Amino acid sequence: MKPSIAKHWEQNVIRVTENLRKIRDLLAKAAVEAGRDPDTVQLLAVSKKQPVSSVVEAASAGQRDFGENQLQEGLEKIAAVADDELVWHFIGHLQTNKTRPVAEHFHWVHSVDRLKTAARLSRQRPDELGDLNICLQVNVDLEESKSGVCVDAVAELAGQVAELPRLKLRGLMCLPAVRHGFAAQREPFARLSRLADQLRANGIPTDTLSMGMSDDYRAAIFEGATIVRVGTAIFGPRIES
Repeated sequence: MKPSIAKHWEQNVIRVTENLRKIRDLLAKAAVEAGRDPDTVQLLAVSKKQPVSSVVEAASAGQRDFGENQLQEGLEKIAAVADDELVWHFIGHLQTNKTRPVAEHFHWVHSVDRLKTAARLSRQRPDELGDLNICLQVNVDLEESKSGVCVDAVAELAGQVAELPRLKLRGLMCLPAVRHGFAAQREPFARLSRLADQLRANGIPTDTLSMGMSDDYRAAIFEGATIVRVGTAIFGPRIES
């Protein structure tokens, strides 16, 4: 390596490592303020449009869970990194004709909103990989521009998905409309948390609420988030094609 390249690499590693430390500290602080154990809040590093080198840097700093929105990009990173200790989450909209590679290569899917999609994942999940962890994406604000099952249909879909083999229904995910102010941000997350409570009351066990990002993580944690999704605050600006 030329010295300039080596220095740039070292700076990138330090930046990602320091960013991860700061974000983990912020999540832990929010959990304590909410009266929760910090260990109940997991950081999901969203590596969309980030180079493989950034994933390697984050993994070297102890990050194990990575989220990808685009299928082909995610598959390329999984193949390039080839680290069995890493856990890969598919968090983007999943078209039914692209379920097979997700079922074969990812550990989690956060964006299931139709029984047809779940059924295909169930059929296509290789037995030797164990159950695929599933979150149902809920359109808490009924936004036409976003995917997700409507609130009134969550219970029925959850019951159906919970019965499918080779899948494990873990919980719910949401991506609410942008809100300003802590109280306003808490409202959609509280709604998702109540839905999870209702599922458990009806005999459908769940342990995951995937909600909250860089701008609203604190509100999400106060309402019970167990997975918080953070991207550019860890890696820096995305590389746009």
